[in-house]
Parts: sequence; structure tokens; C-alpha cells
Amino acid sequence: MLAQPAFGRRLRQLRLRQGLTQVSLTGPRMSAAYVSRLEAGSRPPTPQSVEFLAAKLNVPTSVFDEIEATTLSDVLVTAVALAESESADKGELRHQLEQALETDTDADHALRWQAYAQLAGLQAAQGDRRGEYDSLQHLVRVSEELGQPMLLVHARLRLARCQRSLGRVDDARATAREGLRLVEAVGLGTDDATRLRILLVSTAAELGDLAEAKRLSDQICASLHNRTGSLVAEAWWTAATVTTRIGDHKRAGVLLDKALAAVSSRKDLPLWVRLRLAAAALTLQASPPRLGLVAHYLAEVEPALNLVGTPRNQQEYAFLTAQLRHAEGDLVAARTLCDSIGQDTLLLSYRDQVRFHMLRAQIRAAEGDSTAHEDLTALAEQAQDASMIDLATEVWRAAAQAHPR
Repeated sequence: MLAQPAFGRRLRQLRLRQGLTQVSLTGPRMSAAYVSRLEAGSRPPTPQSVEFLAAKLNVPTSVFDEIEATTLSDVLVTAVALAESESADKGELRHQLEQALETDTDADHALRWQAYAQLAGLQAAQGDRRGEYDSLQHLVRVSEELGQPMLLVHARLRLARCQRSLGRVDDARATAREGLRLVEAVGLGTDDATRLRILLVSTAAELGDLAEAKRLSDQICASLHNRTGSLVAEAWWTAATVTTRIGDHKRAGVLLDKALAAVSSRKDLPLWVRLRLAAAALTLQASPPRLGLVAHYLAEVEPALNLVGTPRNQQEYAFLTAQLRHAEGDLVAARTLCDSIGQDTLLLSYRDQVRFHMLRAQIRAAEGDSTAHEDLTALAEQAQDASMIDLATEVWRAAAQAHPR
């Protein structure tokens, strides 16, 4: 039988391969804490515990006599198989992918491409945007080495989205343009090409180039006709966002209705959830905000969050509810919700992270905290440095309202 810590590594390897949690291996005299200590190598296994664990894993005890070499291929198969599993230890999968990418240097480029794509997804789910950014840069480089335009377009799309989430909007626009140049050079007509165009619209809007954003958005929407589906919904959603920033809230409402109608909850419930959260956010930005409609969207989406809501969706819902309570004048409820969100890693987009900190400062200002104005000023300068002019204007307005009298 393997000695520690090799036994713990072997136990973890076998457990993850079957998609099991540490709790799945518990039983009489075998707690989850004990399994954790075994895997960490801090407790030596007994013959009885080995027999019990082998039975739980449905393997012979001899599998604990030697540890198998963990190749990138082995880890990737496990990561792909468990990608949608709620019970899988995503942190451990991420760690194994990182280790395998570092040590298995002989793996071919196609395998490394898939590994970086999976790793970036795990990092994004944990809110590690910096780690995701590094992995996506590797993904772009491996795509270039493979010389496959479709993979390179997809990698640049994901990198541009990550850059936008980090507030690096200029970089996101440049990356999207690089992807589109490649699309035009080789004549690709993929959904990723359309998504790059949609991303280019949103980055132009973020940077305050609303005329260009509207021109590009109109071009995309003109090609939609009466189509439906997730890509069509994204296009109408982006068009509604641009129109909201222009200030035409009536037209934005029409476009938003088209986005909501393009996807059925039966066909794509996760996107259906995202669209209603987006609808609530855009409706809050209307002038004046239609608080009853915001409450309707949030009430509509709440049951679905328990089924398919990601941690980011849950944070977005809590933040939107906090904004609604603040708009209604219920500062206590708004503060409580903000405090609950602030206890976790922020998974919100860069724009919403700025708005989240703005809301907390606005609540403090309403409660008489004289330092809130300084924090709002710093936030406005931060948004301005990111070239997000309309966001900076929004925060400057809040700072002016919070200025000590």
C-alpha cells in the first residue's frame, strides 16, 4: 500500500475520475473530514479504511499499491466529463489541469488547446478573471501554432470578452477587430464571427462611441429578419443596451422585448435567465426607472435561479434587488444585500463592479458618512481611466449628489 502523501494523491485521483465528492466516500467511521485528511496526506490510511474506500469506489484494494502517472490527457478527460457536474470539486480539477499543463510538456497542441479552454472556464466560474486572462492568452498562442482559423477566432472571442470583464475595453475592441480581420481574410461565416461583431458593438458603446455602436448594431439587426435563437437574442439585447445609452428608452424597450421573445425557457433556460436579469438592469437605467417592471423581471427569474443559476447569476440578482430597494428608498434592505454580496468574490462584470461600489458609497452617503464622496470620486476617476465615459458620468453624478453640504 502506498505511503502518504502518495496514498492521498491516488485516492483523490480515483475519486475525481468517478466524479465523486469526499462526502460520497463517507460512512461508518469514515467522515468527510477524515477523507479530506487522507487526501491531504496528513493521516496514514489503515487497512480497514483502505478496504472501505475500495468498496465505495468499486475497485480492488490493489489500486492503492501504486499511483498512475497523471498525464494531461487523463486530467482533461476528467475535466470534460465533470464540467457540468455540480458535485465535482472544480477547485481540484483546476489545480490538476494547471499542474498537468506545467509538467506534461510533450502533450500535442490540440490537447493543450482543449486544456486551456477548460481551465479558463473553471477560472471564470471561480471569479478569477486574471487567471482566466492568462489562460486565454495561452489559448490564442496555441491556436496560432495549430494554424486553424476557426479555433483562433474562438480564442480571440473569449479573450476579448475576458478583457471587457476586466475593464480593459480598448484591448477588448482591438482583440475583437483582430478576430474579425481573420474572419474576413479566410471567409469564415461562423456564429463566433457574429458574436465578435456583437462584442465590437458593446465595446464601442462602453467607450462612448455611440454613433459607431448604433451603426454596427443596426447592420447586425438588419440581418436578423424573423429569426429566433440565442445568437439573435444576444444581438437584440446588445441593440437595446446601445439604445438605452443613447437615451431612447422607448425604443430600447421594444428591442428588449424582441430579445426576450427570441429565446424560450424550454430551449435555453440559462440564457432566458440572463436576458431577464439584463432586462431588469436596463429597465433600472430608464429615465425614470420603471421600478414595477424591474420587480416583475426579478420575480419572474427567481424560481429559475434555483435550477440553472450560476454563482454569477445569483450575485447579479442580489445586486439588482439591492439597486431596486435603494431606488424604492429602503436603505436597510439595500445595505443588507450589498453586505451579503461583499462577503464573496465579486463575479460581476467590471461595469457592475463599479456600480456595486458606487451603490455602497451612495448608501453610506445617505446615512451621513462624509467619506463616501471621496470614494465616489475615486470610482469616477477609475471609470474615466478605463475610457468608460458614460459610466464615469454616472458615478460623477452620484458623487455630486453625495457631496457634503
